Amino acid sequence: MSRPASTYRVQLTPDFGFAQVAEIAGYLRDLGVSHVYLSPILQAVPESRHGYDVTDHSKIRQEFGGATGFREMAQQLADHDLGIVLDIVPNHMNTVNAQFWSVLRYGRDSPYASWFDLDWVDGTIALPVLGDDTEPVVDGDVLRYHEHAFPHPGHYRLVDWRQGPGYRRFFDVSSLIGLRVEDPAVLFATHEVIFWLLDEGLVDGLRVDHPDGLADPRGYLERLRARAGEAWTVVEKILIGPERLPGDWACDGTTGYDVLNRVNGLFVDPAGREPLVRLFCELTGQPAEYRPVMARAKREVLELFFGAEVDRLARLTSSSPEVVRELLAAMPVYRAYVVPGEEPPPESAEIVEMAAESCSPAVLPLVRKVLHGPAEAVTRFQQACGPVMAKGVEDTALYRWYPLACLNEVGGEPDAFGTSVEDFHAFCAELPPYTMTTLSTHDTKRSEDVRARLSVLAELPGEWAEAVAEWSAAVRFDPNLDYLAWQNLMAAWPISVERFGDYLLKAAREAKTAISWINPDPSYERRLRDFAAAAVLLPGPGEFAARIEPYAMCNSLGAKLVQLMMPGVPDVYQGNETTDFSLVDPDNRRPVTYPRKPDTSWDAAKLLVTTQALRLRRRLGGAASYLPLWAEGSAAEHVVAFARGLDARGRPGAVAVATRLPVRLARSGWGTTFLALPAGTWRDLLTGGLYTGRIPLAHLLGQYPVALLERHDL
Repeated sequence: MSRPASTYRVQLTPDFGFAQVAEIAGYLRDLGVSHVYLSPILQAVPESRHGYDVTDHSKIRQEFGGATGFREMAQQLADHDLGIVLDIVPNHMNTVNAQFWSVLRYGRDSPYASWFDLDWVDGTIALPVLGDDTEPVVDGDVLRYHEHAFPHPGHYRLVDWRQGPGYRRFFDVSSLIGLRVEDPAVLFATHEVIFWLLDEGLVDGLRVDHPDGLADPRGYLERLRARAGEAWTVVEKILIGPERLPGDWACDGTTGYDVLNRVNGLFVDPAGREPLVRLFCELTGQPAEYRPVMARAKREVLELFFGAEVDRLARLTSSSPEVVRELLAAMPVYRAYVVPGEEPPPESAEIVEMAAESCSPAVLPLVRKVLHGPAEAVTRFQQACGPVMAKGVEDTALYRWYPLACLNEVGGEPDAFGTSVEDFHAFCAELPPYTMTTLSTHDTKRSEDVRARLSVLAELPGEWAEAVAEWSAAVRFDPNLDYLAWQNLMAAWPISVERFGDYLLKAAREAKTAISWINPDPSYERRLRDFAAAAVLLPGPGEFAARIEPYAMCNSLGAKLVQLMMPGVPDVYQGNETTDFSLVDPDNRRPVTYPRKPDTSWDAAKLLVTTQALRLRRRLGGAASYLPLWAEGSAAEHVVAFARGLDARGRPGAVAVATRLPVRLARSGWGTTFLALPAGTWRDLLTGGLYTGRIPLAHLLGQYPVALLERHDL
């Protein structure tokens, strides 16, 4: 079973299924990837555009072509020397499924009662669906309420849709019910198709969705590895700041958000922090510090969405709901890994205890219980931390505090401006060799090229402030939203009124300062759409984007080269081999046309960099060694460079060189800055030039702001 050299993520939809993937096999082979990385393939809600709402684990999705279509696609990919990686969803499934229907009908006597994480009250399960005075109607053996159907009679009770359900769910999404894959029988029943695809050699690797939702992530991964063998496995684990993946997990690494934020930071000038934060505060009235905004947002979502989860934890720990909310809001990470019956790892205990230090003394008894038992309290607390972080930070605080929106990414810290070259090299030295690296995903808040434009603002805060003042004088709407709108309008340019309006509506609902998903306001939403339409008509944002394009292109190509050539298995999200100016989902899940053809010089350069880097990675092989390289001279800070793939004689096989902070560089120039190349002759795969020894950066980085060198034995 081969480990990937690189992957290419494809979002399957009813319109783009297995047959369509097979048709682009030649294109992907020529691009240089080794594996196609597919979004979930099991049977889901028929109209689902993402596949994370599985309804039947025993079937490959019919809308994509079913099992026959999958085999035909796999054969076509194999004929082009391409393997397959699957995205799997062990944590949850859609509530509309045969197994849960059985539980609703037969209660604890159902053979599937052990499948789901249920909270029984008087032998019934709460189902949050009621939204008006309409009475449910009996239709034979079925009870109908609007579009919902339930067995009649059954072991459930219908409650208001705003209430929490009588089952663990995915975040606050009551249509997705939590699975108990800690039960081996449930694991094998829900993974049977995945396992036979692995057994038949049709699949080489797995991406595990949301492991933090599981009762026992470590145990799940151990059982998965025992059954799947040495199949390459990465987990969608969000790491914050210095946090690292638990060392005892049986997997190859993460899906790359930690890498994304480090690479992004390389191209952000820390000197921009003070003026951009000051501008943000002036325009929005928000505080200059992010942490209080985050803490408040987490407390709010606990009140809004997680009453059922809080009450359950309060009962289990004999605590008050307020104490439970206080500790959950203070947790700084998605999960501190504690296993019931085991002594908590020192780092896990420290995370919980430090969180408690910012709370009232009343939380101390709760701290002891969530660290040392009882078992269910330990587990439930762990499972509650992730949803609070996701909803409180990703889906609330990041839409409220945004001095530089490219920092507001999944796992990102919007008050952390910039990554030094030294810190980046140290980070790379610790990376597992087969972890995934990425710049864009189906869940990123902005695509990599949108972030490349936004990064420029940290070097031009004065010009940016003047531009925003001019636009705001012409069109304004809501101080809590306008500055986010201007950043994203410029960075995603060109964008249609419809796309921009859809984005702003989602942003406003996530921020929850004027409207939310559960509290809409038709008048506000009409005015928001009017603002979006007027803003798109202004010439300024497009003119500003054009003015900074050389710098944004430099950031884009630099980030792409670094991500593709650094340690790990690089992933290219669909369409991002050329420029992509997408915003948060569903905008970034729009259909992609193949083959990708350059429309601009930026497109052409990005496609060239991507293709040459991916092909070189295949030639270098798997866990190639990493060697930092350092520039010398007045502009040395504007270079990030490293070598890969040392042979037995200590000679690297490749060198990657990228320009950073291009605005300041343009003002000062390269001067007498040099890069000392490892001994030998090096061919630049982008220009064909040959280099040896100590090379002036002005010469090496002339035609392109990046260089990709391969050893050339004359």
